[in-house]
Amino acid sequence: MNKKQLIEDDIKYIWRPFTQMKSLENDLNKPIIIKRGKGIYLEDIDGNKYIDAVSSWWVNTLGHSNKRLNKALERQSKKIEHVIFAGFTHEPVIEFSKKLVKLMNNKLTKVFYSDNGSTAVEVALKMAYQYQVLKGHPEKKKFIALKNSYHGDTIGAVSVGGIDMYHKLYKPLLFEIRQALSPYCYRCPMKCDKNTCKCECLNSVEDILKEEASQIAGIIIEPLVQAAGGMIMYPPKYITKLREICDKYNILLIDDEVAMGFYRTGKLFAYEHADIVPDIVCAAKGITAGYMPLSVTVTSQEIFNAFYDDDIDGYKTFYHGHSYTAYPLALSVALENLKILEEMKIEEYLKPKIAKFSKELEKFKNHKNVGDIRQTGMICAIELVKDKETKEPFAYEDGIGKKIYLEGLKMGAILRPMWNCIYFLTPYIITEKEIEKLTDIAYKALNKVLPMGD
Repeated sequence: MNKKQLIEDDIKYIWRPFTQMKSLENDLNKPIIIKRGKGIYLEDIDGNKYIDAVSSWWVNTLGHSNKRLNKALERQSKKIEHVIFAGFTHEPVIEFSKKLVKLMNNKLTKVFYSDNGSTAVEVALKMAYQYQVLKGHPEKKKFIALKNSYHGDTIGAVSVGGIDMYHKLYKPLLFEIRQALSPYCYRCPMKCDKNTCKCECLNSVEDILKEEASQIAGIIIEPLVQAAGGMIMYPPKYITKLREICDKYNILLIDDEVAMGFYRTGKLFAYEHADIVPDIVCAAKGITAGYMPLSVTVTSQEIFNAFYDDDIDGYKTFYHGHSYTAYPLALSVALENLKILEEMKIEEYLKPKIAKFSKELEKFKNHKNVGDIRQTGMICAIELVKDKETKEPFAYEDGIGKKIYLEGLKMGAILRPMWNCIYFLTPYIITEKEIEKLTDIAYKALNKVLPMGD
């Protein structure tokens, strides 16, 4: 089948995510048919190669078509591809669970499996509420979430989201939450200087708890980076102080590491930068290096113990599960992924690359439309503004991000900016030379759309 027919069939039969389908009538918006991938590159049906600067929706960590992961998948497929996870188990899930808990220093001890980040969050919310019920607090049925937050697209996950474009329409379907201020340092809601602030925005969390702690089951956060909100970054001390507040008011801290987990921030999980332990951790994306759908919700022994009973009437059973819970193919890849990361000594391996990104970001500082440059580990973001002094953003209708994306494609990189934010979230195996190449492409694309002038 030729390229034209493939694209026509795609548009005719497929409803794409986060896409106004009518926009595909424009040739510039037609989907690109990817034929293969290798390392940090994707290759389309015409032979054009692109640096995958967004890790294919933030999932790919070890590059495309990794030989060891390919072999792990093949080996498992010859044993058992899937088995019901009620009354049965298998070696990959046992080995992975044991290894993950050990990596988490045995401070979170029970692993619940599902197959995507949204569901991992759903599990956490249900688990947190049922825990409060079992502890004798059925009135604790509300959650605190942050403005600009994103936790997935299922109803529970949307309920604790804070991005109007994604969430506002569905409000009549959602359960009630309390929303606290976003720790948006560049556009601080408290008008503080990010270099001297004491996390005053956390006062909004405590203000809610002073009035409603008896009704709050927990708070959910994206640690260090509110990703879909525009790669909004904030310091570890915010999480450290938040842990203290949660303890003070006896509410659970739910840590959504779906995007940040598995070394995106330079550590296994972002919460480690704050030297705390959450009550519940959700993880997905990088868990299989982008190979297979898999997610986990990891909890403390204390939470698990509340459900542990003879339970004749089923009251203490956690009723949640999916057909593909603990999918053997995914777990075999996840286990091999952990082995590879361990052998790479990944934290040390990433340090020079993090430093290289930091150095290359300097080239953007003097651009007239660059308002803020931020970095957390292997995640870099450049926020664009109309005016540096006023921090006035470009209007959504200006389509600045889309224009930069199209220019980037011409030069061989998939940038896919978010809102007014260019970001880099690459596979870990990117070389320092490729980092320089990628940031050069991004700067040229930016200057093409927003020229510096004379």
